Amino acid sequence: METIFRQLMGRPVWFAIVVALALALLPVAVWLDLRHLSEVALKAQATSLNSMITDIRGYYANNVVGRVIASGGRTIAAHNYAEIPGAIPIPATLSLELGEVIGRRGENMQYRFVSDLTFGTRVPHRLDDFERRALERFRSDENGRSLITAISGSMFDRRIRLAAPVVMGEACVSCHNSHPESPKRDWKVGDVRGIQEVEIAQPIAANLFSFKYLLLYFAGAGLFGVGFASMQWRQARTFGRMNRELEEANSFLASVSMKISKYLSPQVYRSIFSGERDVTISTERKKLTIFFSDIKDFTVTSERLQPEELTQILNEYFTEMAKIAMAHGATVDKFIGDAILAFFGDPDTKGTREDAKACVEMAIAMQRRMLELNATWRRRGIEKPFQARMGINTGFCNVGNFGSADRMDYTIIGAEANLAARLEQIAEPGGIVMSYETYAHVEDAIRAKPLPPISLKGISREVVPYAVEGIHLEQTSGKVFDESVEGARIFLDPDRLPEVERERLRGVLAQAVAALTRQGPLTS
Repeated sequence: METIFRQLMGRPVWFAIVVALALALLPVAVWLDLRHLSEVALKAQATSLNSMITDIRGYYANNVVGRVIASGGRTIAAHNYAEIPGAIPIPATLSLELGEVIGRRGENMQYRFVSDLTFGTRVPHRLDDFERRALERFRSDENGRSLITAISGSMFDRRIRLAAPVVMGEACVSCHNSHPESPKRDWKVGDVRGIQEVEIAQPIAANLFSFKYLLLYFAGAGLFGVGFASMQWRQARTFGRMNRELEEANSFLASVSMKISKYLSPQVYRSIFSGERDVTISTERKKLTIFFSDIKDFTVTSERLQPEELTQILNEYFTEMAKIAMAHGATVDKFIGDAILAFFGDPDTKGTREDAKACVEMAIAMQRRMLELNATWRRRGIEKPFQARMGINTGFCNVGNFGSADRMDYTIIGAEANLAARLEQIAEPGGIVMSYETYAHVEDAIRAKPLPPISLKGISREVVPYAVEGIHLEQTSGKVFDESVEGARIFLDPDRLPEVERERLRGVLAQAVAALTRQGPLTS
């Protein structure tokens, strides 16, 4: 059975055909059962009717025709006809005796003639509540003498009783009013003499199996339904287990992917996990804007700090710079010691011009953020915080996956990337230097001044660097003082000072200037 269900579920068309055939067979089963039930009922009714007619014929032949013939044609109608030679039964007696005849033959059918006014020589009829109510109704309402029915029984059989009035005719009135045993002598035409009652029983339980085809159909449908439900339940459990396993696997993969994302640039991470980029060794040549930065005198600074403190400050620096890079759409290639390598133009690009503008704006934002970080670090006791130098160049590089089949790195190579590193080396602390190729794309938005040309190994031409000016002008309306020498450390941002602090600092600076003036020039 399970094999059949699996085959049907594996072929939806076959399953639909089986369901359609099953639905089509339902009316066929009902029709077969109705035909069978009709045949059985008709046969039973015909048999009962044949038996009753045979008995009535025998009764009529013996008690009517036979007596008339035996009397030579001289006969009378009497209720005690059996005691009078040649007499025949009156209608009431005929009804009573026919009821007994029919009652003996009809297994599910009974006929009875009853009255509460019997002749003196007869046993009084015992009437039940239904019969008494019927007599009262028939006698009290001449216009309401329609048939009276009562249905009773249980869930396994039904029984119907039907009562009809027996009305006195003209011949019956004259006979009853003159008969010496009549209990009443003032009968009139139309009076109710008694009731004629027919009772039919229908044993439902006995006919239950008459619906054999329908029962077989429902039994088959039930087995099919149980089997189908069982298979669905098993499949549901299987799918539930698979879903749980998939959820666990998805949770594990999500956790792993989140960990992997920490080692990749967001653009590269999205392109790999979305299927846009294959993890294969492949490169292509593109025009990129390359950004390179490092920290001035990082080695000296690291020697003055404890490893834990240095690690904390360096991680804060990288975190803040990475946020700015991500906000401007840069692809952060890698962190090399204290250096940052990032580029614009792959895997996402807005065009060479827009990429160059975004890169320079990112560098300016980073230098502005460095001032805030330096102020924070000084408050924490760092004597010489970080100062970053940044270089930017625009040119063609090879970009893609480099390495082996087992381990690869998404990065860039080329002389233009080396030029960005060389420009960073000639930048002032807190400054930004860019090549002419980059300056040509941003000169309408960024102020810069040319520097002396430089030569670079691998590049035949001389390169004219451009130093970005006014890095902090848009951030503050005044000048920011940030100087640190042996014996002195000055960081002053006037626009960020509250008025009360300004007054206090004016006094402090005046005292400092006076002290420097009194000190005079140093002599050897």
